[in-house]
Amino acid sequence: MNYHSRKLLKLHLAPWRMATVAGLLLGGLTVVAGRAFYLQGLNTDYLQGKGDAVANRNLTLPAHRGQVTDRYGQLLAISTPVETLWARAADLRLTGAQRAHLARVLDMPERDLEKRLAHRMRGEFSVSRQLTPEQAAAVAAMGVPGLILRREFRRFYPAGEVAAHVVGFTNIDDVGQEGVERAYQNWLAGRAGERQVLRDRRGNTIRDLAPIKTAQMGGNLALALDLKIQFIAHRELAAAIAQHKAKGGSIVVLDAKTGEILALSNQPDFNPNNRRNYQPGPMRNRAVIDTFEPGSTVKPFVAAAVLERGLVHPDTVLDTPPTFKVGPKLVRDEHPHPNMTVTEVIQKSSNVGAAKLALMLSPQQHWEVLNRAGFGQLPGSGFPGETAGRLRGYASWKPVEQATMAYGYGLSVSLLQLARAYMAFANDGEVMPLSFLKREPQEIVGERVFSPTVAREVRAMMETVTQEGGTGTRTRVPGYRVAGKTGTAHKLVDGRYAPDRYLSSFVGMAPASNPRLIIAVAIDEPSDGVYYGGSVAGPVFAQVMAASLRQLGLPPDAPETATRMTLNAARPGGGA
Repeated sequence: MNYHSRKLLKLHLAPWRMATVAGLLLGGLTVVAGRAFYLQGLNTDYLQGKGDAVANRNLTLPAHRGQVTDRYGQLLAISTPVETLWARAADLRLTGAQRAHLARVLDMPERDLEKRLAHRMRGEFSVSRQLTPEQAAAVAAMGVPGLILRREFRRFYPAGEVAAHVVGFTNIDDVGQEGVERAYQNWLAGRAGERQVLRDRRGNTIRDLAPIKTAQMGGNLALALDLKIQFIAHRELAAAIAQHKAKGGSIVVLDAKTGEILALSNQPDFNPNNRRNYQPGPMRNRAVIDTFEPGSTVKPFVAAAVLERGLVHPDTVLDTPPTFKVGPKLVRDEHPHPNMTVTEVIQKSSNVGAAKLALMLSPQQHWEVLNRAGFGQLPGSGFPGETAGRLRGYASWKPVEQATMAYGYGLSVSLLQLARAYMAFANDGEVMPLSFLKREPQEIVGERVFSPTVAREVRAMMETVTQEGGTGTRTRVPGYRVAGKTGTAHKLVDGRYAPDRYLSSFVGMAPASNPRLIIAVAIDEPSDGVYYGGSVAGPVFAQVMAASLRQLGLPPDAPETATRMTLNAARPGGGA
């Protein structure tokens, strides 16, 4: 290397340039050092938060749902701990044999399992909810990385189908879907909690840190239901549906003194513990949601209306020919009697007599009585989906419509609504508010519908329905006086009354001297050739009432010989 080449390698920089570069480098290092000191010495929260975001996780702690019991503490709904299988996509490694074994453990086709595991490239996801203890143990024994078991709760219903329509059910996320489970969701659900855990870079939990929020257990719920009476009602209704080859049916048992619903059952029913084959039809609470034309069970309210205004007395004699023309329509009695007292109109269920009584009233007077009794209004039970039925305003009534309403056509009610209205006769004119929950007697304030005198007079009329010559002799209960009313109504199909489709009903109370229980029964479309309310619904009433009175320990109010059960079917009057 010559002198010339060494001279070219020499760097000739002005002194100010070197100072500038050195100053910039020193300033940058000072800024970085200052920032590092600030973050690591003065303001540690930022980096700590970033680290915690990676290592710490907040896990939800499910709240234990409250129990549902009957009035005596018998369990109707309870939550049990179960395991749910989750998978962490980043760690999941399943061989073909393991996948096949896991599918068998979870009782699902291997193809379905593959679909659930496919396209899950990030995070955690649910594989199967609410495993049985045996399934959870089998999954844990596999020891597959990336499969995680987590605790949650599953709702169980010890009474099964027996109380299903009242209690309802929850979905897989423990949210009430029907019945009191839905109506009291906020009370039963409680409040979920949170806890913080420390995880490694693979997402495995290293240790628990501190609970952030403690889970609060849901409140317990005591229903007015008496499980023993509920079981009897469910059993007798199911037997009647099978015997008469009916489409369906409902029964309601009320405590006349408190308005508590001691039993409510429908057919067809469903098992709330079987979540795989839910169908909307059987789950529908017919007694609360469905409406029907009540037929002759509405006649006592017409009698009460005319008695209340002093237009007749119980022994007033009416001319009751076989047919009675009202406008363009002929009102008929299938088993006519030429003259009947007002009491006999109820006893023999005369359509002609009921129509004549109704036409003694103005449409407004007739409407007011039905409205005060609760027709056309929500029953107020608080049950989801309860219906108000249908009662048109009186301003548009024609005479023929007023006449047909007297024997239960042209208006609609639910069975619960009808049972509630009969409390006016059981409680000397007062109607108590309905309740699916157990309540104390001192909490109840009734609403007056009729005077005590009128209520007792109509109750005495209804007592003759169950005696010889009445339409409800098969509703007798040995040792007790029974009062009630039969009903048989043609069903409306495609805008016309079907000649061979009926809804058979009976509503009654006992002991008639001082009623404690009201039972309403409706059988939809009996098809074995027997369809009168006294013959189809009446025996169900008698069996359930007899067992319920014994269950409550109520003393008899009549000689047993005077109330022996009649085996022959009743010979009902028109429309009964």
